[in-house]
Amino acid sequence: MTTHSAQADSTAVCQLNDDAIAPETLLLLWVKHQMLSQLRREVLIDQAIAPIACTPEEIASACQQFYGHKQLASEVEQRAWLDRHSLNSEQLQDLATRQLRIEKFKRVTWGHTLESYFLKRKDQFDRAIYSLIRSQNWNISQELYFRIQAGEQMFAELAQEFSQGPEAQTGGFVGPVDLVSLHPTLARVLATSQPGQLWSPMRLGEWIVVRLERMLSASLDDSMRQQLLNELFESWLQEKIVAA
Repeated sequence: MTTHSAQADSTAVCQLNDDAIAPETLLLLWVKHQMLSQLRREVLIDQAIAPIACTPEEIASACQQFYGHKQLASEVEQRAWLDRHSLNSEQLQDLATRQLRIEKFKRVTWGHTLESYFLKRKDQFDRAIYSLIRSQNWNISQELYFRIQAGEQMFAELAQEFSQGPEAQTGGFVGPVDLVSLHPTLARVLATSQPGQLWSPMRLGEWIVVRLERMLSASLDDSMRQQLLNELFESWLQEKIVAA
């Protein structure tokens, strides 16, 4: 789809194959294909990042990366692509630097809040590695617990033989798993356990015997910072979309 010449048809805004699309038809197409929400999202983002500037070096690098992604090696190919999409150099720069400006907007808006936000959410990012045996029968679960506790048999051996879940294929070994994704009771048990701590059977829909192998505490590294920035950005954006 490309922009249609105003001289050729003053009522058309774009060309699809050989058909000129009028404004009212274009709007109906957006509604029909449920694209208005995406358009609203992109407009809000454009408004937010409008004040965000890039250095000449950043602009040049972004444009080169953009052309490289499009496999446009020569200036002739680049100019032909711009003409085909009815874009000028300034519009190309806006397009090429858009993601960079979004990332800058995230850092400017929420970068100074990340440490406190992380500390509030840290428990949800911690991960656990644990061993698990599941059974519908309490008596069997209790018996397996006593065998493991007494050192009569290995947890992995009993899990492979008796566990009634996919963990039987791994000798009961599960993880690393985000605590927030687990049943609240199991997450709480693991969070308060010491490595190697074995728990007597508990009922979580079925009977389980669980042992914490290792707790992986979350840290505010570069990956976590980006995750939190993305989360805060998406939350802010959804609030804007709802309010619009």
